[in-house]
Amino acid sequence: MTVKLYQFCISHYCEKVRWALDYKAINYDTVNLLPGQHVKSIKKLTRAESSVPVLDHDGQVIQGSAQILDYLEQAFPERPLTPENPALREQILSWETKLDELAGPAIRTWVYHYFLQRPKVVIPLLAAGTPFYNRFMLSLAFSRVDEIMRNWMKINQKTADAAQQTLETLITELEAIYRQQPYLVGEQFSRADLAAGALLAPLFQPPQYPVPWPKPAKIPKPVQAWLQNWQPKLEPIAKLYQQHR
Repeated sequence: MTVKLYQFCISHYCEKVRWALDYKAINYDTVNLLPGQHVKSIKKLTRAESSVPVLDHDGQVIQGSAQILDYLEQAFPERPLTPENPALREQILSWETKLDELAGPAIRTWVYHYFLQRPKVVIPLLAAGTPFYNRFMLSLAFSRVDEIMRNWMKINQKTADAAQQTLETLITELEAIYRQQPYLVGEQFSRADLAAGALLAPLFQPPQYPVPWPKPAKIPKPVQAWLQNWQPKLEPIAKLYQQHR
């Protein structure tokens, strides 16, 4: 049996899949790709979109974090992340979809808006897990990389401000729930909790995450100030991550 995960180390959607694989104790190999250069490799696998994560299980190719979790639940049913109870299952999948559609893009937009202004800080994150020379390549082509990423993800001050508001609303809602109960839905850890912890992980920078997190002083000041103010609300999510990751 061969399981390969094609990923960006920095991607929080890829972290969802890494966590699920580790949680289920599935042996897998990672193929770390460089953003931009990944397009040909991924399209060759999927014959479609170039987004990551992509899982290859003995030639069975699945793209997208939610779709991969669906597949893992069927192919590797041990330690399930999705309950059989229909009502609980619906609530859990609803939370995962909400987090995928709100938290994922919001963090990406907000963080990159500021980090792309600090090439020396963001390049090691983008190139994490790939050969060392990719840092030099990104440095030489960074103005173009910045332009492509901003255009592709529609990143600007206006969208960053909207993304920040989305994050604040969502984190406030999650904190209120986790202060009252250990899990988002039901009495067991599920893919809803996994999605919350994985997608929000860049905000509390856990050591298990396979990137060289920048030192606090190197984080752009608007992000640094926000993180300091919001760490208390992120604390229950960070605790959940540490307990189950």
